[in-house]
Amino acid sequence: MRQAVILAGGQGTRLMPLTADKPKPLVEVAGRPFLEYLLELLKENGIERVLILTGHMGEMIENYFGNGAKYGLSITYHWSKSEAETGTRLRNARAILDDEFLLLYCDNYWPLKLDKLMQFRKEHGNAATAVVYTNKDNYSKNNMRVGEDGLIELYDKSRTAPDLNGIDVGFFILHKSALGLLPEGNQSFEKEVLPPLIEQKKLAGYFTDHRYYTIGSLERFEQAVEFLRPKKIAILDRDGVINKKPPKAEYVKKWSEFEFLPDAKEAIAGLTQKGYEIYLISNQAGIARGAMSESDLSDIHAKMLAEIEKSGGHVAGIYHCPHGWDEGCECRKPKPGMLFAAAREHHFDLTKAVFIGDDERDGSAAEAADCPFRMVDESHSLLSIARSLP
Repeated sequence: MRQAVILAGGQGTRLMPLTADKPKPLVEVAGRPFLEYLLELLKENGIERVLILTGHMGEMIENYFGNGAKYGLSITYHWSKSEAETGTRLRNARAILDDEFLLLYCDNYWPLKLDKLMQFRKEHGNAATAVVYTNKDNYSKNNMRVGEDGLIELYDKSRTAPDLNGIDVGFFILHKSALGLLPEGNQSFEKEVLPPLIEQKKLAGYFTDHRYYTIGSLERFEQAVEFLRPKKIAILDRDGVINKKPPKAEYVKKWSEFEFLPDAKEAIAGLTQKGYEIYLISNQAGIARGAMSESDLSDIHAKMLAEIEKSGGHVAGIYHCPHGWDEGCECRKPKPGMLFAAAREHHFDLTKAVFIGDDERDGSAAEAADCPFRMVDESHSLLSIARSLP
């Protein structure tokens, strides 16, 4: 996969007045044009060439980004009239499309991991693939139904059909032969290509728990600003990283049993001074097993945070799983639910954070969330890891 194609020709009316004098891709988000973030994302994923399909104020986009050398990419452009639909733009540019390409909208950002996406596509017979947000947090209304076999069964732009279970993120892997499904005239890619691909069982749905962020409307704009704002995020396990780990099948049930590991408070203070937002995630099955209560845990954490603050550190949030091994929850590590919960609530990118833990389950949760992982062990304390971070 070497080519990405970006649909960037719309008028951006839902983003007025921000688009009164510029096209949507040039609207500034955290001090930079939104499209710049997408280009950097594509470069990080090994994309070499980007084709931008322009329309409304397209010359401004071309003048700003030029040939892409600044971003380590080769950028070309194809202009269609402002009123051209998405399918028409793609059909007009067919001669310069690779046989296979990554297609994305200019107003949605999703933490792409192209290697995983390509592996999923291969496992589904190289069917066309759409990224589908699981929407477990009811971020928006679902518009897709993905079957247990991974194939998309329905795309409903009206979002009213029963049993919809995900949202089209606006990232696709396509073969350009799919454009042969477009009827004559000015046509929409979504309305005219996706339904027949679904009917032919040639569209797979790649489920993701990573939330997408959009500047498609003013209502979502500030969330995108917060997500893309430069920030440093450190996520820490608790037992064995911050405090002495209790023996297997035992728990820290009250404050008198909590013992900070040497230099742990210094490490958290150091991360705080470096500008990191710090979040803790911890399995606490002792609650499910009746060894302690939620109130007991809250008391421990309140006193722990007070000690951390005295030492110059700050923890922005704590997430815990109170469930037992056999409850089938999505939050208990090695599942990544707590990582995703923190990322959604605080609008940060897990792929650009760091998770520090002391257990294989921590590493598995980090891998499932595409989050870089560092292990605390006999050779690497939390302090030494904290000092090694930028």
